[in-house]
Amino acid sequence: MITPPEPARLQGPLLAWFAANARDLPWRHTRDPYAILVAEMMLQQTQVERVRPKYLAFLSAFPTFEVLATAPTAAVIRSWSGLGYNRRAVNLQRIARVVQAKHGGVLPREVAALRQLPGIGPYTAGAVACFAFEQDVAFMDTNIRRVLRRACVGPDEQTPPPTERALLTVGTALVPPGQGWAWNQALMELGALVCTAANPTCWRCPLQVVCRAQQAWRAADATALTPMVVPVRPVRHVAERRSEPYQGSRRWLRGRLVELLRALPPAAVLALTDLGPLVKPTFQPEDLPWLRELVVALAHDGLVWLDGDTVRLP
Repeated sequence: MITPPEPARLQGPLLAWFAANARDLPWRHTRDPYAILVAEMMLQQTQVERVRPKYLAFLSAFPTFEVLATAPTAAVIRSWSGLGYNRRAVNLQRIARVVQAKHGGVLPREVAALRQLPGIGPYTAGAVACFAFEQDVAFMDTNIRRVLRRACVGPDEQTPPPTERALLTVGTALVPPGQGWAWNQALMELGALVCTAANPTCWRCPLQVVCRAQQAWRAADATALTPMVVPVRPVRHVAERRSEPYQGSRRWLRGRLVELLRALPPAAVLALTDLGPLVKPTFQPEDLPWLRELVVALAHDGLVWLDGDTVRLP
């Protein structure tokens, strides 16, 4: 069980810091559920500065659930260019179509109902409920998780790590009544700007006085300076994701294939035999089954349309 610092010692300083230091981001100027949903889908695994111009352009092209639901999927995928993870564009349109068909064009307000929509997980449901409908709900993303763990538990290298359920319980207890919007935005902003994964700037942090990770790090520094004690400071490990190099990976090839189809005129098709060398310069006829399997997987995700030996955007 996690016993966090006194809530007021976290809430007041963090909310004051956010009021003075918050970035001016376009999705913070609206409570329109559709615009908030678009922002949250785009911000998944994509940096803010890449999202900002694409967000405004997407809303200009598809300003409502109705427009997005009735648009050609190929047009939606083309508008997503530059953001990566193209399946999010298809999922967003699927959500729009369900909202139009089953909810009269109005996005549900409750977290449980939002979770029933295609492609919406716990984080997105909580974020939309909070940022669009200003509900006092807790949810976890990478930045919120890191801030809560360090402030309420201790350093990243502390073992065993807290469970997601335990952190969510703490997060729920810390949401200030009536201030869920500002509180969750503040947690995310602190994690993005100050309490970063590598090299956190603790001296700038409004929570440094009560942060348990900072207390542990200071104690380690003091111990390292005590005579007769070996001055070794514990290494602050940052989890590294070990994976194959991105270029040439399956995800890279999927994105490359979609980009090639984006460049075609609307409704144009490309034969698999012509597509192969564009995706893989060393492509040989015996690679055709490999290419077809790649295309079939994309078709299953709704990103392409496979018709015999030709492929196009849906």
